[in-house]
Amino acid sequence: MAKSSNNMVMFFNLVLVLSLLLIMSMAEARLFGGIGKRDATPECDTVIGVSSGDTCFKISQFFNLTADEFLAINPNLNCSSLFVGQWLCVEGTAN
Repeated sequence: MAKSSNNMVMFFNLVLVLSLLLIMSMAEARLFGGIGKRDATPECDTVIGVSSGDTCFKISQFFNLTADEFLAINPNLNCSSLFVGQWLCVEGTAN
């Protein structure tokens, strides 16, 4: 009876340790190279500085970019709050 109880305790300890390792791996998002789709990482070849009166629409039109292309190479850009001197990518790729 004592041997059976000892085996059960070892089994539950093993399950507990493996569960903790799985949780830590998922929390670190390193399980099998990450969980889910990775965000595109833009690579910029040419940048410009925003001038007074510039808008995202004007800049994208001037450089023959669609709105989607412009926003893809400028992630997290808030077009309603551009400021003079802000750097924007006008040529590049969103990998």
